[in-house]
Amino acid sequence: MINRLQESDIKLLRVFFAVASCNGFTAAEPVLRMQRPNISAAIKKLEERLDLVLCHRGRGGFQMTKEGELVFQETKRIFNSFDSFVFNLKSLHDDYSGHITLVLMASLPLPIIEAVGDAVKSCMKKFDDIHFNIQTRLYHEVEHVALSGECHLVLSSYDMVKPESVTFHPVETAMKGRLYCSTKHPLAKYRNGIPEGVKLDTYPAIGITGLSSSNYVKEEQRMAIQTFSDSYESCMAAIMTGQYIGLLPDYFAKSNPHMGLVPVGGDSHAFSHDLFIINGKNTRLNPVLRHCIKELCYFIKESDFN
Repeated sequence: MINRLQESDIKLLRVFFAVASCNGFTAAEPVLRMQRPNISAAIKKLEERLDLVLCHRGRGGFQMTKEGELVFQETKRIFNSFDSFVFNLKSLHDDYSGHITLVLMASLPLPIIEAVGDAVKSCMKKFDDIHFNIQTRLYHEVEHVALSGECHLVLSSYDMVKPESVTFHPVETAMKGRLYCSTKHPLAKYRNGIPEGVKLDTYPAIGITGLSSSNYVKEEQRMAIQTFSDSYESCMAAIMTGQYIGLLPDYFAKSNPHMGLVPVGGDSHAFSHDLFIINGKNTRLNPVLRHCIKELCYFIKESDFN
C-alpha cells in the first residue's frame, strides 16, 4: 500500500483516470496514445501499489469497483488542483493558456446551460490556447469545491450565509420556485391558497441537503421534513410518489408537464434563489477568468430563462 506518492504513481493515476473517464481500455487508447496491453499493465501495477482492485475487465466489459470509484473521484480532485496550479503559475508570467475548471450546480435549467456554452465559446475564441473542464456538483458541495482549489469558478445559487473566504459575483438572475405536490396528494386541491385550518406541518415533506430554505415555505410555517434528497431531480421523484411535499424550481413543472406537479398555495409559498459565480479568495482572477465571469453573466442574463 502507498505511504507516499512518487512521480511514477502520478503517471499510473493518469492512466487510470483516462480509462475511467473513457469507461474502458479501448476507448482510452487514443487519449493516452498507448496500446491496450501497456494500459492494462499500468492499471495492474497501480492496483498493486494501492493494494486495491480498481476495476473488472472481461467479457462483461469494463466496470469499476467501489474502491475504484473512490480512487477515481480523488484522482479527479488531484488533477483539477494540478491544472489550477499550472494555470495560475502561467498567469504570473502573463501566459494565459491552459485549462479552466468550471463547476456547475446540478439541476440548472437548459437555457442557463446553453448560456454557459455560449460564454465558454466566447472565451475560447478570445484566448486561443484556453480549454475548459466543465463539471457538475450537488448543491451542498459547491462551497467546498470553490474553497479547495479544485476549480476556478462555480456557477450556483446560494441561500446560506456567505463566508468571507469565498467571493460571490452576482449574475442578476434568480432560480424561482414554490411548494409542490403531486396530483395524488391531499394538498393538490389548494392551488391558489391554503385554508387557515390546514397545517402544512402535518404533511411529510422532503428537503434538500445543504439548502436551508428547503426546510420551510415561510418563516412562521416550517415543513415537516421527514427525509432529504441531494438534488432537485431526486426531490421531484419523491414528490411524485404522492407521499411528500417539497420545494422545486418552477421550470421543473414547466419542462415536465406530463409529471403532474401541482403548486401548493400559489405565490404565498414561493422562493427566489439568486445565482452567483463563485470563486475562492485564493483564486487569482487573471484577465481570462475575469473575462469568463463577464461573459457568463452576460449570456445568462440574455438567455431565455429570464
